[in-house]
Amino acid sequence: MKTMGWSTRRKGEGTATYVLTDRLQQHHAVCSTAEQITATLLTWLAQLDAHSALVEEFGRSIRHNDWAAAYAIADVLSVDVNESA
Repeated sequence: MKTMGWSTRRKGEGTATYVLTDRLQQHHAVCSTAEQITATLLTWLAQLDAHSALVEEFGRSIRHNDWAAAYAIADVLSVDVNESA
């Protein structure tokens, strides 16, 4: 499992953004907020004629700062997520 960089931000410190990278299609990488990650992954899966209920859970785990779940789900979905600088 690849290490992902996360940080916890307090309310009022701005919205965290993440770089989401598709491990299956190396050139797919986007900068996204936690709220946009689900839609991005759904789009990528649709391009492959695939779907997964884990996408919703992945987005929820990021929004709720449940990093242990996010790490495990990201590995299954073959994506990497790192906090954007």
